[in-house]
Amino acid sequence: MALDYLSLLNPSQAGAVMQTDGPCMIIAGAGSGKTRVLTYRIAHLLEKGVDPFNILALTFTNKAAKEMRARVEKVVGPNARNLWMGTFHSVFAKILRSEADKIGYPRSFTIYDSQDSKTLMGQIVKELELDDKLYKSSLVLGRISAAKNKLISVSQYLNDAAIKADDEAALRPKIGVLYQQYQQRCFKAGAMDFDDLLFNTNVLFKEHTDILNKYQNMFRFVMVDEYQDTNYSQYLITRKLAAKERNICVVGDDAQSIYAFRGADITNILNFEKDYPELQVFKLEQNYRSTKNIVWAANSVIKNNQAQLRKDVFSENEDGTLIEVLKAASDNEEGKLVANSIFEDKMNGHLSYDNFAILYRTNAQSRAMEESLRKLNIKYKVVGGLSFYQRKEIKDLVAYLRLTVNQNDEQAIRRVINYPKRGIGDTTISKLITTADENNHSLWEVVAHADQFLAARVSNPVVGFAEKIKSYVVIAGKEDAFEAAKFIAKNSGMLEELYADKSIEGLSRYENMQELLNGIKEYVDDPEREDKSLGAFLQDIALVTDSDLKDAAQEGEAVTLMTIHSAKGLEFRNVYIVGMEENLFPSQMMITSRADLEEERRLFYVAITRAEKKLTLSYATSRYQWGNLRSCEKSRFLDEIDPQYVNFKFAAGPGAGESPFQHVFERRSNLIPTPPRKVMATKYVAPADFAPSDTSKLQAGQRVEHAKFGFGTVSALETQQGTTKATIQFEEVGEKVLLLSFAKLRVH
Repeated sequence: MALDYLSLLNPSQAGAVMQTDGPCMIIAGAGSGKTRVLTYRIAHLLEKGVDPFNILALTFTNKAAKEMRARVEKVVGPNARNLWMGTFHSVFAKILRSEADKIGYPRSFTIYDSQDSKTLMGQIVKELELDDKLYKSSLVLGRISAAKNKLISVSQYLNDAAIKADDEAALRPKIGVLYQQYQQRCFKAGAMDFDDLLFNTNVLFKEHTDILNKYQNMFRFVMVDEYQDTNYSQYLITRKLAAKERNICVVGDDAQSIYAFRGADITNILNFEKDYPELQVFKLEQNYRSTKNIVWAANSVIKNNQAQLRKDVFSENEDGTLIEVLKAASDNEEGKLVANSIFEDKMNGHLSYDNFAILYRTNAQSRAMEESLRKLNIKYKVVGGLSFYQRKEIKDLVAYLRLTVNQNDEQAIRRVINYPKRGIGDTTISKLITTADENNHSLWEVVAHADQFLAARVSNPVVGFAEKIKSYVVIAGKEDAFEAAKFIAKNSGMLEELYADKSIEGLSRYENMQELLNGIKEYVDDPEREDKSLGAFLQDIALVTDSDLKDAAQEGEAVTLMTIHSAKGLEFRNVYIVGMEENLFPSQMMITSRADLEEERRLFYVAITRAEKKLTLSYATSRYQWGNLRSCEKSRFLDEIDPQYVNFKFAAGPGAGESPFQHVFERRSNLIPTPPRKVMATKYVAPADFAPSDTSKLQAGQRVEHAKFGFGTVSALETQQGTTKATIQFEEVGEKVLLLSFAKLRVH
């Protein structure tokens, strides 16, 4: 059996699979088959007789874990189902379910998503009477998240002079207090956010060495995928678990480390050898995904980074077409060029729209692309919209389910105590919250005994609500997740209320509710799931990652629009990277230090290597920002691509009666690699007496002189929101579109 799969691997891949003892690092270039290597490495361990319960494999998406487990099962059979395999958060949430009581949490703790956390933080900011514009929930939670990822506790945060100075300099001296209040409220509610799952695992292992020893003995082999994306908290957990056996294998590519803003620390992979001097390193350098031109272009870009593990990525695929660079006069024209290119390639190549992806640095760039695609009736989907589990009706029912499993979940109580309406007003809810705080009770304790704290008239509907929840607890204890959820959806009155709304939106909400119940039924009917309880289902959906939602969105024939960060791990036949301009990509916020600029360059590398057959880059010479038209300069990254792999194309308007695409570009053969076309045929030298004229009354047909481009004739003028663009046909360099406020023209 071993020879069957080893024969499918190249020498580097086979070496990485066979090396099972001791520390091992697999540096996997883009498209180099790392999933196959990880899969066969696990299969090889199992064939050597290793118990699957002794193997821990950590991934960054549930989808990756599921695919890997399925592949292993194909090789070794159903024994693969016993592997400890999943995301960091899902695996350590599972451990905490068994051990949470050791650190004071209930085993049925709730997992807060980002919206739950924002809601809670907003409430705390309001209660402390702080400025909610200065203390925006997302900003405060980002600061807290960064602290947790570095394992900085509340007490450490409050007592660290440097942290205090930073917050004061940012005019937000109360962030430490907000961190303290937030953690206290989560603890009181028996809840953890995503960062807590890792933070509390570290606390568990630090404070209870017996528990650490238990899992060190259990996980004799530890494997970590996408190691370049780990933060300090994840690094420490894996190092602790592998400390006894030292059988740790990490897989990653430093050239694809792009999540520093989430706390990822590239030094984890760059300095891995310092922790394990006996380390064996395997480099997977053959790219099976992309054409040679794409791989060579990516190499020519990433070589400019100083902080990297050197490797020589290569491809044995066809050379492929050259990388096209489109230059547009504006962001709207850029959208038109890209949409036309997609339409033409689809027709000429008999392709499907799901072969195409448009990648951008910021979500705001999608607007011009979407408008242009719509005008050509090209179907598209934008990845990164509101996820299914963030819709109001879904969060409402999930809140009921969460409250059934954990009655101390304060956010869930607040969300549904008066939904559907049962006569419990805001004043009553405020009174319940105040009473809980004054008596040091959880909100549930006050709700469940409201008759002891409130007048009968006010307390009756509250007590009725508590009785409903208690009945749901009984049902959930007897039935599986689906039967319990169906009962709660009906008994709560939610289904009835949504069904009564016959509007299009109401029908959609009702269908979403049905879809959630369908999903729970599918969960329960999965024969591989041992635990079919409501609590297990809630943990499962709480741990759905952004990447999993992104992967689910890839189905169907439509052009995919997404940020480059969202595209990591995906591949498309034809890729368009738009907005290749200075201060956009690289971002103006990422050019003040070498470390930041190198992260941006890695992001560009990731974008390039998503493409299989054809890569197109585009940029605009002007773009609207905050309502004003700004002049733009092409990205420095375009100049870093070796010219022999690039074909520059320039926009030129079509003549009357011609195909919209016939003269969009000056065409060039893609058969022979050629350096990029020079913008100027000859260099014009302005006379010493050159002085710009007043162009406020400039008209089409007038002859002008430019200090750089020489003489030309104005062919068109266009004014938008007070800004005028002039299209000028220059004698030496051809057509240019210039902003008159910047152009400095002498009128003749």
